Amino acid sequence: MLPRSARLTSPNDFSRTTKSGFRFTSSSLVTYLYLTGENTPARAGLIISKSTGGSVVRHAVARQLRHGLRAHLETLPKGALIVVRTLPSTNRSGLQKELSKVIPQLLSKSKVSQ
Repeated sequence: MLPRSARLTSPNDFSRTTKSGFRFTSSSLVTYLYLTGENTPARAGLIISKSTGGSVVRHAVARQLRHGLRAHLETLPKGALIVVRTLPSTNRSGLQKELSKVIPQLLSKSKVSQ
């Protein structure tokens, strides 16, 4: 589980991240990164649609993603907001592995664009 200080809870933060942030799409995930420039710890949020599966499946996917994100929060720059959205074709077996590939690519994309 993510600590409370590491969670995105505000709809405004989700909106700002998904509309103005850097985006990277993989086969099962769309990941957004927004750099606020503030000196606060990185925060993360999840968007898991009903097309991913029933309630039990969605909660299992959320647990896997939160566990994977927790390991990467320290690698994100200060003030970073990250949102991970699942696609309908989400492959549950390799989510943490896919997240481990996506986050470094997203970080490199954000540094190139700055």
